[in-house]
Amino acid sequence: MILEIENITARQILDSRGNPTIEAEVELNNGTIAKASVPSGASTGTFEAVELRDKNNSEFLGKSVYKAVDNINNIIAQNLIGENPANQRDIDNTLIELDGSFNKSTLGANATLAVSLSCARAAAKAYEMPLYRYLGGINSCVLPTPMMNILNGGVHANNKLDFQEFMISPVGAPTFGDALRAGSEIFHTLKNILNKNGYSTTVGDEGGFAPDISNPEEAIEFIILAIESSGYNLNSIKICLDVAASELYEEGECQDGFCSLSKYDLKGLGKKFSSDEMIDYLEKLVKTYPIISIEDGLAEDDELGWKNLNERLGNTCQLVGDDLFVTNVERLRGGIKKKLANSILIKPNQIGTLSETLDTILMAQKNGFSTIISHRSGETEDTFIADLAVGVNAGLIKTGSLSRTDRICKYNRLLKIEEELADNAKYTGIRAFKGVKRLSDENDIPPCCG
Repeated sequence: MILEIENITARQILDSRGNPTIEAEVELNNGTIAKASVPSGASTGTFEAVELRDKNNSEFLGKSVYKAVDNINNIIAQNLIGENPANQRDIDNTLIELDGSFNKSTLGANATLAVSLSCARAAAKAYEMPLYRYLGGINSCVLPTPMMNILNGGVHANNKLDFQEFMISPVGAPTFGDALRAGSEIFHTLKNILNKNGYSTTVGDEGGFAPDISNPEEAIEFIILAIESSGYNLNSIKICLDVAASELYEEGECQDGFCSLSKYDLKGLGKKFSSDEMIDYLEKLVKTYPIISIEDGLAEDDELGWKNLNERLGNTCQLVGDDLFVTNVERLRGGIKKKLANSILIKPNQIGTLSETLDTILMAQKNGFSTIISHRSGETEDTFIADLAVGVNAGLIKTGSLSRTDRICKYNRLLKIEEELADNAKYTGIRAFKGVKRLSDENDIPPCCG
C-alpha cells in the first residue's frame, strides 16, 4: 500500500508559558495519525524565520495564532493531501513554495514546521520505526551530552544577571542515564545552597533558578559549590554559558565588510564593554572556571568581534552561534567562510522545515562544527528534538533544567531511546564538544563521581 496523506488539521494549543502555539495533525490513508507541536522563543535572533501571530490585542494579548492555523487548514492541507508523507523533501519544498517569502512570513514558520514535523512522525509511525531511526537510519546511536540550564539571567529571569543561561554538562558520565542522574542531584543541591543563602528558588521558563544576583562569577561560584557538594568533580562536570549578547549591545559601525558593535551594556556588572573588552572578559572567565562552551558570546551583527573571539578562544572553548546562524544554511556557510565560530545551535523553528534543519546540520558536521539540538523557552510536550538529536548523532542537546514537564519529557524520551538501543547506545561526553581539550583515550575519561 502506497502511503498518502488523507487529511491535515491544525489547532491552537498553549505552550509552557501559557501562550498560544500550533499543533498539526496528519492522517494517512492507512489510518495512521501523528501530531507535532511547535515551540516559541523569548530571546529571538533578528534573522529567524517569522513566527506568525495575529496581533489582535483583544485575544491572548495579541499572541493568538488563528491565522497560522487557518493557513494549515485551508492552504497547506489542500496542497499536500495525496502526497506520500515519506517524501519529506518534496513536502518541505511545497511548503517553502507555498509560502513564497525568504523568511516564512506568509504562512508562518510555526505553521510550516508543525506540518513538516507531523508528516515525518506520521511516516515513521506508518513504517513502525522509532522516529530517531526513521530520521537517521541504522547508524543513529549517539545519546547527546546534555547542557542543562540550572541558573538563569537575561530575558529568562527577573534578576540583574546579564548572561542568560548558566549550564552544567556531565561530560564524564559513562551513560546518558548517569548524566541525567548527576544533573538532577546537582540541581537539587543548588536549590538547597541558594535557600541557605537566602535566595529565591522559584524556577524560570526553562526550569532553572533565578536568584537575585548580578555578577556572572557569583552565579558560577554557586554552581561549582553545588557540583562539589553533590560529590562530583570539575573534571566530570563542566560549565557552559549562553551570554545572549545580542540583548546587551548598543549601536556600532561597519567597516571593511565587518560590523562591530561599539558597546555591550552589562547593567548587572555596571560596565560597558567594547567588543574587544567583551572578548577579554569571556577569556578571563574561561581561564578562571571550568567553562567549555560559550553561546552567543557576541551579538549577531558583530562579525568582526566573532572572528576575533574565535581566533582567541576557538582552540580551547566551544563557541556556539545561535542568533548568529539561526539554523540557516546560508548564514552558516558565511560563518564557516569567515571563521566566526566552531559550533551551531539547532532550533527547527528558526528555519521552519525539517529538511532545511537537516541541511544545516549536515553542513555543520561536514565542516567540523559541533551541533547542539535545542529547545526554546516556550516549549510543549512534544519530544521531537530528542529523537532528532539521536537521529543525526548530534552529540549535544539543550533542553532545559531538571524541572518542568515540558523539559523533563525530552530527557525521559532520551532515557527510553537509550534503553531501546541497549549496548549500541553511545555517550560521548566531552568528545562531543568542539574546541575543548580532548582526553587522549576513551578509558581516560574521569568517572562522573568524584
